[in-house]
Amino acid sequence: MIARHALYYEDYVLSIQYFNQVIGAKPYLYQPYFYRSLAKLNLEDFTGAEQDCDSVLRRNPFFVDAYQVRGLARIRQHDIHGGIDDYKKVLEMAPENVGAWRNIALCYLENKQFDLAYGALKRLLTVRPKYALAYLFRGDVDLQVKDTAQAYIDYNRALELSPFEPMAYGARGRLYLQQNKFIKAEEDFTQATHLDNQNEQYLVNRALARYHQDNFRGAMSDYDLALSIAPYSFIAHYNRGLLRAHVGDTNRAIEDFDFVLKVDPSEMMATFNRGQLRNDIGNYRGAVDDYTQVILKYPKFKAGYHFRAQAYRKLGLNKLAAKDEDTLLRLNLDSYQVSQQSKSGVRKKTTTVKDASHDTAENRSDKTRKRSNRDIANYRKLMIADEESNTRKYESSVRGRVQNKNVQIQLEPSFVLTYYEKDSEVRNDVHFDKELDDMNRSRALPVLLHLTNQEKALSAEQVKKHFDLINTHSTRIVEAPKNAMAYFIRALDFYVVQDFDEALNDLDKAVACDSSLYLVYFTRAVVRMKQLESKLALARVDGETEQALRIQRQQTAVDYELVMKDLKQVMAIAPNFAYSYYNMANLQAKLKDFKAAMINYNEAIRLEPRLGVAYFNRGLTHIFLGETQAGVQDLSLAGQHGVVSAYNIIKRYAQPGEDDK
Repeated sequence: MIARHALYYEDYVLSIQYFNQVIGAKPYLYQPYFYRSLAKLNLEDFTGAEQDCDSVLRRNPFFVDAYQVRGLARIRQHDIHGGIDDYKKVLEMAPENVGAWRNIALCYLENKQFDLAYGALKRLLTVRPKYALAYLFRGDVDLQVKDTAQAYIDYNRALELSPFEPMAYGARGRLYLQQNKFIKAEEDFTQATHLDNQNEQYLVNRALARYHQDNFRGAMSDYDLALSIAPYSFIAHYNRGLLRAHVGDTNRAIEDFDFVLKVDPSEMMATFNRGQLRNDIGNYRGAVDDYTQVILKYPKFKAGYHFRAQAYRKLGLNKLAAKDEDTLLRLNLDSYQVSQQSKSGVRKKTTTVKDASHDTAENRSDKTRKRSNRDIANYRKLMIADEESNTRKYESSVRGRVQNKNVQIQLEPSFVLTYYEKDSEVRNDVHFDKELDDMNRSRALPVLLHLTNQEKALSAEQVKKHFDLINTHSTRIVEAPKNAMAYFIRALDFYVVQDFDEALNDLDKAVACDSSLYLVYFTRAVVRMKQLESKLALARVDGETEQALRIQRQQTAVDYELVMKDLKQVMAIAPNFAYSYYNMANLQAKLKDFKAAMINYNEAIRLEPRLGVAYFNRGLTHIFLGETQAGVQDLSLAGQHGVVSAYNIIKRYAQPGEDDK
């Protein structure tokens, strides 16, 4: 019940943790798998949702809702045929299920099976004659078969039945855009935005309608609003960059193109536009770099040579400028000869070269291009998506989307022994170890020692406390110089105040006193790794000489070997201690030895099947190896075990779309 409450209030990640507990206690129940699949669906973990529905149907093959959810999960993974099979199963058991008829019609539309789509929508309207969305989706089919008149009738009928449906206004607005009725298109997109102010696509489309009416400020305002809703929208950044350049907002236009090129470095039109903007602000070297990239891709693009020659002149590189001008002259002569031969009717095998300097947006009737259009001559045109599918929404909720919180793709940290652990709203796992538990129960430690990979920074008061404890432990060591635990405990204090040299000295002495304490070897490996990371960071800041860096790299290799040696010693003494395998895998992944890292992540998971961070790091390792599907499956399990950042990475790798690369 707690989990279902969390699900209802859109706290999907928390609900998954509670459903995990129910499944762990009573794995034969099908309901918790189903509710967990709903939570995963809302987090866009479609692989995990499908797997949970499989678990439901193994336990109860007659549970209709599981087929519906699995069908949706399959569709979102582009398995349209699998989705159709699931919806057919739903309709066998519930022939008047409106959602199933609606979704199967959309599947047929995606598959370009227009007759079947019409048939499904006809049946849907028999079941529910006044269902507005059926007319809306039928309008989509009309457009696909080029029947714009019937599409207009169907969209209007949808609005008659449901005058507050934003998708209907959005669909009709796009139809008006196609018909160049820009004022009416703007009105419809305005209404759609008023009814649904969280759908950035309505704003992007309204910006296009305003642009066609030469309302550049209004269009830019719409792109600003769209990016406040969807900050990573590729098309919105590209188009806003063009408009900013048009009104002279050069520096901010460059920022937009920087974003576009970070997402897609192959977008040569953005590169060329940025080159011209860099030229405008006097960054001639940057402009030359951009023009050069474009020319390498399009060696017959005359505008590229023209502008690069100008930039070379401004840099005083007259020989290079003259070379570009000669190339431009030859290209113009080639174009002239081709045109003369064409006029005289003489056929020649040479390919006609477009005069890119004249083939611009201003000289063409249309002002937009599809994103897939790579004709460099269209560099001044606004971009539109290849396939507008605003209205094609399958039945599901889209709230509480933690997957949209962009995260940096990096491995989860290694485990350490520390007194201080970060609080987490989701992950409250206790990483248990018998020897650590015995140590805590002995009360030899000042406070409880935690095994965690989420260390917490110390406050000034806590630092002072540990310096005082170091003095206390030093007195005890003088009294009992052969006590391995005394050295180990003082080493922990040195570690938390980041005195790594003294911590290693004490750990060496603890090993000399008792070589059977595997937690000592484990901690020594951690301290050596932390010390190494610190040294490397300082070297990067200081800018060492090449000779010093070479010596340092040699020393670094030795230090890595020492870390591995300690971890192997832990594995020899305590072969069931999963965290040593996890830390070893992290080190191997850091060294780009992904195959070896995979073996140790596998072992850590075998020993601790609920170790979410191991699934997360193994998932990233799969992705680094190019095994995206296996990586997404592991990330799904990581999210299931509370690693929230996994959902953003799943979204980026499972189904990259126009704006989600």
